[in-house]
Amino acid sequence: MTTSIILDVDTGVDDALAILTAALSPQIELVACTTTWGNVDVDTAARNTAYVLTMAGRTDVPVARGAEGPSNGAPATFSTGVHGEDGQGGQADTSFVPTLTAESAPELIIRLSHERPGELHLVAVGPLTNVADALAADPTLPERIREVTIMGGNFLAPGNITPAAEANIWHDPEAAQRVVEAGWACTFVGLDVTMRDMLEEHHLSELAAGGEIGRYCARILDAYYDFYRGETGRRCAGNHDALAVGVAAGLATATLAPVVPIEIDTTVGPNRGRTTADLRGIHNAWPVVAGARHRAVLATEPGFTERMTRLLAGA
Repeated sequence: MTTSIILDVDTGVDDALAILTAALSPQIELVACTTTWGNVDVDTAARNTAYVLTMAGRTDVPVARGAEGPSNGAPATFSTGVHGEDGQGGQADTSFVPTLTAESAPELIIRLSHERPGELHLVAVGPLTNVADALAADPTLPERIREVTIMGGNFLAPGNITPAAEANIWHDPEAAQRVVEAGWACTFVGLDVTMRDMLEEHHLSELAAGGEIGRYCARILDAYYDFYRGETGRRCAGNHDALAVGVAAGLATATLAPVVPIEIDTTVGPNRGRTTADLRGIHNAWPVVAGARHRAVLATEPGFTERMTRLLAGA
């Protein structure tokens, strides 16, 4: 079976891997990419997105520009210290001029949902501003989107931008809470699993020995690894966004993903952006929780990063 995906990105290094995985996997129909702020500003994200799609020979995939900053109107902050000023570890072609849709990201999501009701899987791997904006423009959107997968959150793991919060959720917790409150089921692929399925030096070597796409991935990962050395003590990187695509498309198997209530902390204080899931069922073989509809992925089967590396190195 093929999974038809709209991929919402803030294209930094890990987003580029996710886009390429979705664009090149025969099990995925990449229907569109929508871009938002987060790792970098939205224009840089749009350029990077269109560039990697062009590299993959996928100029047929429309790219739409979305939100410039968080829902509450606060100034946007970016993760350039992680991804580089260009979002690609200093390897972006900054002269590249992207071709973007006339529609905004929310408009494109809504139109495609009407054209293909019940078919599309929305995978969001940046702040959830675009998704919340689409919901505000069309509250019936959940009736037509087949599934939603979010790279975001941390339930048993610590945060990565504050002790309490994962970056994508922290950037716009108000948007994330509106997405959680909408009438669809969301699967959260967060730090509990993305910091276990790690890209290591041998993955980098395999990519560097591959084709043009693999070599590009190795170059952008090099600086990313240097950042993670400060976090983990070794050169490596969390395979965040591509793992979310993998779970969404069945390329990665979630081995523990209880359906539980999930809430986002939107308060101003040290817990802002925290994702809280009711995990008390851990003591009782995960009984059904009345009214719960969101999945918190807590474990995945090993091997996805190896398969992804082979795909990208061989492209």
